[in-house]
Amino acid sequence: MKFINLPLVSWVNGTIMIGVFAVVVVGLVVAVYLLMSTDKKAK
Repeated sequence: MKFINLPLVSWVNGTIMIGVFAVVVVGLVVAVYLLMSTDKKAK
């Protein structure tokens, strides 16, 4: 019987999901910053 060398953990999917999550969080932070910086108060 041949032993199949399969990895027990695949890090690819988790790494991609963390990357997508980081991009979404950075995008939200930038959007909030732009909304705060363009806010003009009426006198």
